[in-house]
Amino acid sequence: MPRTLLVACLLLAACAGPLPAPDTQHAWVDVYTTPGNSLLAERLDNLPVKDGRYYQLTPGPHQLQLRLQFELPGGNDLDHWGDGSLRTCLFNLDYANFQAGQHYRVSAGQQGYRGWVRLYDAQRRLLVRGRQLRCGAL
Repeated sequence: MPRTLLVACLLLAACAGPLPAPDTQHAWVDVYTTPGNSLLAERLDNLPVKDGRYYQLTPGPHQLQLRLQFELPGGNDLDHWGDGSLRTCLFNLDYANFQAGQHYRVSAGQQGYRGWVRLYDAQRRLLVRGRQLRCGAL
């Protein structure tokens, strides 16, 4: 229960203020996951990110690190969700060609016990898949 409360507080804090207007001299990356999951921007080029809801970055190559958290099925019934067991996965996304004024989207989700992260351009074309660093009860 305390972990669930912590996650809820982090989500509320992240949603507290409005997003800034995108700077046309930078690339903008939205962070999105399915309802019930939590996806936050953690690091940009190995430095902490101030607001986990997005990345705004200079053109060129960058490494994005993201934290995906989702609920695991409970008990022996794999179709039963909702027992509060959380799984946290860290991913790196490396992309060499971020462009100023362009809008990107990081999408994430899970399939069973495994998470996934992908970067798309504004036309929803897949650019890269995230590399999982670790996954478990972090």
